[in-house]
Formats: sequence, structure tokens, C-alpha cells
Amino acid sequence: MEVTFFYTECLFERVKEKIMAEIKLKELKINPAWCKGCGICVAFCPKSALELVNGKVQLKIDNHCILCGNCELRCPDYAIYIEEKEGETGQWVK
Repeated sequence: MEVTFFYTECLFERVKEKIMAEIKLKELKINPAWCKGCGICVAFCPKSALELVNGKVQLKIDNHCILCGNCELRCPDYAIYIEEKEGETGQWVK
């Protein structure tokens, strides 16, 4: 019985490692130097996670960003983008 359990556990760990290697962590990045404050990204955000402060876009402190990519798609200056990192285990926005 222990051999079967050990084999199953090892198999599970190998599958888990393979899945974790393929998971990508997405993170919203804003380059304030490129932002001209047009507000298009703010208008298209479905969760109202963005705001304009002093003519530049930034994430709200209590943001509910779902990483949909609407802001990235609509930004005419490429000041917002979603960066993907491989091998991470969660989804966090900074």
C-alpha cells in the first residue's frame, strides 16, 4: 500500500511541477513618463481600477483590476501594458 501511495504522490508532484512551469503571473504596469493623461484607459476600465492623478494614470489604492487588458488595448501611447512572468503561482497587480 505504501508503494502505491508513494508512486501516486510522486506522479502528482511531477504533474504539479509541469503545470506550475506553464502558469504565468500577470501584472499591470504603468509607465508614467509615456502617459499624457488622456483618460481613455480610465473610461474603458470595467472595474474602475484606474484614476488620473496630476494628469497621469495610476491604479487606485483599492483597485479591483481583473487584468482584462482593456486599458492596454486602448492606450494610444503604450503607457500601460500587462507583463507576464513565467513560473509564478498567483495573480497579483502592482
